[in-house]
Amino acid sequence: MPSRLANQWVLITGASSGIGEAAARQFGAAGCHLLLGARRLDKLNAAAAAAKKSGAASAHVHELDVASTPSVEAFVKWVRTLTPRVDVLLNNAGGAHGADTVAEGKDADWVAMVESNLLGLMRVTRAVLPLMLPHQSGTILNIGSIAGRQPYEGGSLYCGVKAAEFAITKSLRLELCGTGLRVGTVDPGLAQTEFAVTRYKGDEARALKTYEGMTPLTGDDIAEALVWAASRPAHVCIDEILLKATDQAAVYKVHRRTGK
Repeated sequence: MPSRLANQWVLITGASSGIGEAAARQFGAAGCHLLLGARRLDKLNAAAAAAKKSGAASAHVHELDVASTPSVEAFVKWVRTLTPRVDVLLNNAGGAHGADTVAEGKDADWVAMVESNLLGLMRVTRAVLPLMLPHQSGTILNIGSIAGRQPYEGGSLYCGVKAAEFAITKSLRLELCGTGLRVGTVDPGLAQTEFAVTRYKGDEARALKTYEGMTPLTGDDIAEALVWAASRPAHVCIDEILLKATDQAAVYKVHRRTGK
């Protein structure tokens, strides 16, 4: 059976790695046209190549820094040269920087998380909505986190911006009710991507300890949920998905096997 997503235009931010790269492949496998944005063009081109190999109708790349309004505006101007519409917007760009307490927090880490996870989401959505609203259909999916629902020590700012993402998604759902657009959030728990490496400033040994003794989610697990949510019939909106590894019952409740 042909996918409901075949030939739809899917815009993915932070598409160079992790969830974004996996989403590009899986939306590609559904026969979509892909509009991929990220800062690292070498990895972005590799993601596009993998998406084309998976079956994408087309895959286009352009540099995008969601922390910069001019970059977002330039990206959407480029999108308009390729298509007059966007059917699926995946706000994926973001991440955590550092694991300090409030008392030890650093301005640079705080600003980076606010700019990417919170303001980046707002900038991109504002810029893309004119490509969605006239068509009275489409899906906006935002990547949240279990951290937005369950705060933890050392994660105050990251938990805060992901709680804001949750609230923004709910507000946008209300604002767009009656337009035909669907809005949802997909909130993963522990997922082994570049997330922990970025949080710990490239310390891969420390990052690996995050997943020690348990089986975490993968980018593909989350991408599968995103494709499923976007491919529901037009009258069905998946408002929210909280997605956790079987080994993780909550932020603080993780089953870890010894000797592995």
